[in-house]
Amino acid sequence: MKSRISKLRRYFFFGIIYIHNYLYIYSDGRFGKFLNNRPCLILYTKGAKTQIERKNVLVFLKEGNEICLVASKGGNKNNPGWYHNLKKFQKCKIQIGRDSFEANAREVLNEERSEWWAKMDFMNRGGYSAYQMLTSRKIPVMVLTIS
Repeated sequence: MKSRISKLRRYFFFGIIYIHNYLYIYSDGRFGKFLNNRPCLILYTKGAKTQIERKNVLVFLKEGNEICLVASKGGNKNNPGWYHNLKKFQKCKIQIGRDSFEANAREVLNEERSEWWAKMDFMNRGGYSAYQMLTSRKIPVMVLTIS
């Protein structure tokens, strides 16, 4: 019974996220700038294989002209598609609310990764550390520099 309730909570949670993402993207940023008091952006990338434009709603942290994203995919064993897209095509577009920006992406490593990770994990109330415990891959951290 407990396992069943846990699954229902998970489906409910993902349902809320799906509705949030849909509203944010299709309202062109009018609704959905925050999810559970965390800022969200729309990331526009070119598909690594298809070269078709892809849109993803992601939690972010902005410092100056840099924006940090964590490729957690909820602790899944694989990296998210947007991560592969940014690795192949570093140029991307981001939208925060109604404002759009061009940016260049790079993966951060070592000390810089640790610093961004700590900030993002704090903002996400330990959620990224929890995701890291669910997977054997080291969750990538990407920084986008606004052009």
